[in-house]
Amino acid sequence: MRYYEQRYPEVDELVMVQVRQIAEMGAYVKLLEYDNIEGMILLSELSRRRIRSIQKLIRVGRNEVVVVLRVDKEKGYIDLSKRRVSPEDITKCEERYMKSKSVASIMRHVASKIPSVPSKGAEDTGASEEERLEQLYEQIAWPVGKKYGHPYDAFKLALTEQETVFSSLSAPVPENPIKLRADIELTCYTPAGINAIKKALRAGEKQSSEAVPIKAKLVAPPLYVLTTNATDKYAAVDRLERAIESIQTTIEDNGGSLLVKMKPKAISETEEQEFAQILAKAGQENAEVSGDETEEEAI
Repeated sequence: MRYYEQRYPEVDELVMVQVRQIAEMGAYVKLLEYDNIEGMILLSELSRRRIRSIQKLIRVGRNEVVVVLRVDKEKGYIDLSKRRVSPEDITKCEERYMKSKSVASIMRHVASKIPSVPSKGAEDTGASEEERLEQLYEQIAWPVGKKYGHPYDAFKLALTEQETVFSSLSAPVPENPIKLRADIELTCYTPAGINAIKKALRAGEKQSSEAVPIKAKLVAPPLYVLTTNATDKYAAVDRLERAIESIQTTIEDNGGSLLVKMKPKAISETEEQEFAQILAKAGQENAEVSGDETEEEAI
């Protein structure tokens, strides 16, 4: 379970890691606050001094405070540094980590005691404990953490001012929606053809949620675009990634293929205007492909 809303740490962020393996190039570690994803401390980033014995600097199984140098989400590479961390950094990171561990313990206890935490307007789907735990973070811990700096501080305040802390959850402050987009190429040369493509796009649109509505549009064969407006960038990217996975599974089951041309990303007003012009130009030749259409309407 990751402790924070973002799936990956930011560059220059202090993180707590546990050493998994020591190799010639450096040390492989797991990021304890980010679902134990793997990172690496390069040999040159272990110490400011000349390294005579790496075993004296770092040991397997020990927790270390490091700073993030690079994050390659596509390849899954996270480069870290131990030598650039000051004593003050260590104290600050350790304090945050202990707070996050305490929050995780509370949330896991609550998740084990309740049947599920359905979203507003949704039914109980019999989610697993891990799924319920993530729902609790999404609906309680992360929102109050944004307001009070850390969920731990919010929970501590709630001991005496419960209504003040949790009233904001039922009446969130409106935020400006962010426009996000992903571009994909979708082809199917089997007899299923266009019907398989429509089916795949509908499967992608079904990954929509109330907060993240997803729409699939045809630009020009074989290029399609997935768009959404949402106030939570991370949740929107996650939903779009799920939509792409559903589309790929469905189209491949029907003998087709999918190629991601642009991964989910927030787009600027300029990019949106340029995209609108492209759609307008292609509008005379191509119809919108929507999951709301029936197969008869889409033909």
